[in-house]
Amino acid sequence: MRALVQRVTEARVSVGGEVVGAITEGLSVLVGVTHTDDEAAAQKLAGKVANLRVFDDADGVMNRSLLEVGGSVLVVSQFTLYGDTARGRRPSWTAAAPQAVAQPLVDSFSESLRTLGIPVATGRFGVEMQIALVNDGPVTLLVEV
Repeated sequence: MRALVQRVTEARVSVGGEVVGAITEGLSVLVGVTHTDDEAAAQKLAGKVANLRVFDDADGVMNRSLLEVGGSVLVVSQFTLYGDTARGRRPSWTAAAPQAVAQPLVDSFSESLRTLGIPVATGRFGVEMQIALVNDGPVTLLVEV
């Protein structure tokens, strides 16, 4: 699994003009799933995201995790994270898992974060979404398990 993680002061996802998920301080997380991913990968990724030390401490050093600052997470499934651009100009999506595989793992990732006590908002799987966010820092990381 792969996640593009952005520290945000706010983020929201809309479908057809309706806001379906929104957070204030925390992380916006785009999650991609490939064919070999499983439940263990979803839980491991959730643990990594929850414990990433990307929030400032009293000295202004990124030394605090989401768990320590009490932030939220906006989780959005993103199959394009497994797009292959090595050849030509059109990405190949063959490395991305199909919806039947990916959706339960993205849901498991979100539920694992909730189990850790983190408030989670989500997009909707398999539909066109619009994401608006304010990247804080900016801080953006690619996290893989």
